[in-house]
Amino acid sequence: MLYLALMLRQHYALGLQNRLVRLEFKQRYFELFNKRSDEVEEKLSFGQIAALRFAYDEEFKELLYKALNENISGDQIKRSIKKWRADLHRI
Repeated sequence: MLYLALMLRQHYALGLQNRLVRLEFKQRYFELFNKRSDEVEEKLSFGQIAALRFAYDEEFKELLYKALNENISGDQIKRSIKKWRADLHRI
């Protein structure tokens, strides 16, 4: 029973982190484009959204375009980033 409780707690923690990554994407998209990201977000996988957070603004725009038009994966996005923007706060 304790194992189940610990796993459930971990599941909720990871789910919360994923929601925060999506919210961060929405905020950043709005700041850069002054538009809501709903239509764009629907076209991206979570892996793509998570990978984009490591790019600075100019690269973010370029890689977002590639993700939408060439459907590059999250791993391809990460490999394409020239100047890495580390996330030192994610657990």
